Amino acid sequence: MLCAYHSPQLNLLINIDNDTITSIDFIELLPTTIQTDNIAASNVDETGLIAEVYRQLDEYQSGQRQEFTLPYILNGTPFQNQVWGALLSIPFGETVSYSDLAERSGRPRSVRAVANAIGSNPLPVIIPCHRVIGKDGSLTGFGGGLALKRYLLELERG
Repeated sequence: MLCAYHSPQLNLLINIDNDTITSIDFIELLPTTIQTDNIAASNVDETGLIAEVYRQLDEYQSGQRQEFTLPYILNGTPFQNQVWGALLSIPFGETVSYSDLAERSGRPRSVRAVANAIGSNPLPVIIPCHRVIGKDGSLTGFGGGLALKRYLLELERG
């Protein structure tokens, strides 16, 4: 099932299968042939997973939530899963460089491979790839665009 989450700054298409989140996409980056206006709008069960996803995203954006407790599945390679796990270890409101994350992933010489794994993150925002920045502190690569990355980092810094 697909559901669309809309807020002034964050528009996500969330794929849920068997009460588990399998992927999240930024609506702005989807092909224009995909119409998201009516996706799951009528399927929101106030006690179900979609409602919980919406609640946690709202709480995150209002500063009331620092981590997500949603059921998800990651279908990456062992290396990707290792990198995505390292992303989850970055504390709310903090950032690390790509080389720092490569170290945390146990692959200090594989910075490019780590960057590629970050770029393949199927659950942006929930798995906080926006917390990875350039070694010089610059904002670099983010699937939702640098303006959204800046918004998420500023949101977390309060």
